[in-house]
Amino acid sequence: MTRADIVIVGAGPAGMAAASVAADLGADVLVLDEQAGPGGQIYRSIEFSDALRAGILGEDYAAGGILAREFAGKSVRFERAATVWRVDPDGVIAYSRANRAHRVRAGHVILATGAQERPVPLPGWTLPGIMTAGAAQIMLKSAAIAPRDAVLAGSGPLLYLLADQLIRAGVPPRALIETQTVRNHLAAARHLPGAVVGWRAIAKGMALLRGIRAAGVERFTACREIRLIGEESATGDARVAGIAFVCGTVERRIACSTVLLHQGVVPNTQITRSLRLDHVWDDAQRCFRPVLDAWGASSNPRISVAGDGASIGGAKAAEAAGRLAALDAALRIGVIDRDRRDRGAGPLQRLRGRELAVRPFLDALYAPPLQILQPVDETIVCRCEEVTAGAIRGYAKLGCVGPNQTKAFGRCGMGPCQGRFCGLTVTEILAMETGLPHGQVGAYRIRAPIKPVTLGEIASLAGEDETDAAGTPPQNAAT
Repeated sequence: MTRADIVIVGAGPAGMAAASVAADLGADVLVLDEQAGPGGQIYRSIEFSDALRAGILGEDYAAGGILAREFAGKSVRFERAATVWRVDPDGVIAYSRANRAHRVRAGHVILATGAQERPVPLPGWTLPGIMTAGAAQIMLKSAAIAPRDAVLAGSGPLLYLLADQLIRAGVPPRALIETQTVRNHLAAARHLPGAVVGWRAIAKGMALLRGIRAAGVERFTACREIRLIGEESATGDARVAGIAFVCGTVERRIACSTVLLHQGVVPNTQITRSLRLDHVWDDAQRCFRPVLDAWGASSNPRISVAGDGASIGGAKAAEAAGRLAALDAALRIGVIDRDRRDRGAGPLQRLRGRELAVRPFLDALYAPPLQILQPVDETIVCRCEEVTAGAIRGYAKLGCVGPNQTKAFGRCGMGPCQGRFCGLTVTEILAMETGLPHGQVGAYRIRAPIKPVTLGEIASLAGEDETDAAGTPPQNAAT
């Protein structure tokens, strides 16, 4: 077992920023990330970006190169393609790399695991040809592949960004089908005065919409009763052939071969849940998030959380949060004193405040619709075990009051994702059916391994000596 002063899980904006600050303060830092390079989802493959790709993905993506270069220049041990599958409350982390498992003991752990897309359980959403907007971005960023003949459906700023990127790539989407209504606009208007501080984000969104309109992409708003239409191919396999929805009083259909779904992002809480950290239900963002102080410290003094894994705020807010978490972690392990921590915090706190000012406005404007929170009975909710929304409602009628009980009633949440894709929907359905608050209904209890791991990888831990990694040469660029 190796050691490090600070271990950071995730090399997105928050993780890279935290590592840079911690290294500058003199801490021995190890960063673990399951991708082949730094950047996280927002800056995925930023190391290999060229002018053409940056032109397609936009200025915000290209700006991530500055942070990545800062990170690459620090004395940080960076383990690429490292899948973390266990984090213990005492700071011991197990991860696998190249089919071999390893353990490291951290003086302090900063979890910078980012966000995941909210599940979008619609009738037919399991058909081949249907992906999330984030999946389409992964293809664009890592493989320069753009989906053709696509319809974008849902709500949220990412839909506009992706539409703009597809237009720049020469394959504009066939249409945008959006779910926000006049009621959402009225709810968001109450937060407009506070959002003025974050006017740049609003201006970017308006510019994206102008570009989408100029490209001739058809846009429908206040859509409801959305369903995906499948057809059989010549080989007998089904795949998506179109999307149906109601807009106003008219039912519409659009033929397409790809549908990209999105209803916002939520914190990835798999590791924080496995650690049994305190969590709270966030009604504005319709999700659970870990309970943290202003520095990102959790209910376990050895564990901090930074970035969108704490609460959704975007890349710049995540970067500021990562730097704040690193300052506090350095204090906790005795590298700096409290005065030095506090002196470096002021500009970061102001930056984070400006970036977060627009969030209440966005959360209200792009709140997920009832069709997503309460899918119709025949819709599959748990994709791993093929459990429908109707089945979960049936469990509630039989006395099921929480997600963990659904495992006993019908294996919901027992697949390899451990409820990552169905957990929030299950909580929403049970809260509605039982009349209990979401926080009381709760979430799935997550246990290690967080990600699938082979017996061979686990066996490779046997006989690992507990050694001190201090003094190991930095491996940022070479590992």
